[in-house]
Amino acid sequence: MMTNSQLQETILKAALTHVAFDGWTMKALEAGATDAGLPPEDAARAFPRGPAEAVVLHSALADADMTAAMAALDPPPARTADKVAMAIRLRLEAAAPNREAVRLGLGLLARPQYAPLGLKALSRTVDAVWRSAGDRSADFNWYTKRGLLAAVYVATVNFWLDDKSDGSADSWAFLDRRLADAMRLPMKAKGMLQKFGGGLPRPSRVAKHLKRRRMAGSW
Repeated sequence: MMTNSQLQETILKAALTHVAFDGWTMKALEAGATDAGLPPEDAARAFPRGPAEAVVLHSALADADMTAAMAALDPPPARTADKVAMAIRLRLEAAAPNREAVRLGLGLLARPQYAPLGLKALSRTVDAVWRSAGDRSADFNWYTKRGLLAAVYVATVNFWLDDKSDGSADSWAFLDRRLADAMRLPMKAKGMLQKFGGGLPRPSRVAKHLKRRRMAGSW
């Protein structure tokens, strides 16, 4: 007997061909269950929260496949930026046969009621990309890197969805340009901090000063 995770994955993969025509709907998921030799009602059992749950799983499986593909590269790209670009490219190339399902999934998760699910899926994807590229940061850089990459990733996916160039060459060029722009931003910010940091008081000094003012009754 299949576990719930196995049931979900089986139905999802079989449903993708139907999603292109019926959208991310229970109808498509039920058709996928039937194609997999399962009762159609198993779709509701596998995805009790509806089609949006299936879209999130589709994204999670794509993240896992991307991570595995990056780990299999021998040799991997040398530069971090090239690793990030390769991870995104591998993810989108694998999704190419189901491009319409990706488009419709993004549309579904863009609805207000599903926005939290969409943000969670995006966060997981950009984190998987950075980790595949070897990033293990756990400080404020973790948020900075992932925030910048989220913007790059969303822009690239939207470009890729309508890209008609041979082998999506225009999308990869677009991705390289956006990554180059994003990589420059942290360096500029760091330069500004180094330039003005000498004139900024340390946080500990500010805290002590505020404490003295409160004790003196001047707050």
